[in-house]
Amino acid sequence: MLILVINCGSSSAKYQLFNVKNLRCIARGVVERIGSPLANLSYQNNGKLFHKKVACADHYVAISIIVDYLTSPGHGVIKSKDLINGIGHRVVHGGEEFKCSTMITPGVIRSIEKYSELAPLHNPPALLGIRACSKILSGIRQVAVFDTSFHQTMPPEAFLYGLPFKFYKKYGIRKYGFHGTSHRFVAGQAAKIL
Repeated sequence: MLILVINCGSSSAKYQLFNVKNLRCIARGVVERIGSPLANLSYQNNGKLFHKKVACADHYVAISIIVDYLTSPGHGVIKSKDLINGIGHRVVHGGEEFKCSTMITPGVIRSIEKYSELAPLHNPPALLGIRACSKILSGIRQVAVFDTSFHQTMPPEAFLYGLPFKFYKKYGIRKYGFHGTSHRFVAGQAAKIL
């Protein structure tokens, strides 16, 4: 089973392709400077690192480049994009709604759009990546992994600021906790070691 992991930023798209069977990353890379006349592509597979300048107008083109390199005869690690079984997207903000990783549906997309108000630099690029994958890799299930989900067990006394309560009720202003995917991994590794 192959899982493509995508992390879209405002001007970049990072990716890794994992073989879930042996928990091995078989390819990784990044398209940087999206929207500039010449973007940078870094691509690594089987210990070999490649760099190339590419024309990349937007995130749709970046995802196309990623898929092209994963399947290319010269540098590819898979024969066809149809071998990808699932796509995971890092999404920074899931508000209070998402307490775990979630299958992407039209309703989830609407919610990510709504939480763009709380993460205006992060959620919109994630949506661009999700929409690009929906077209380029249509029919492959996509999952949103929210940075805020790990911290959803904080009690109100920990997540509320010393501000008027109406700001929380009206605007959702509170501590959400970020980098939850990293915290989850570190906590799991610490538990294994201990």
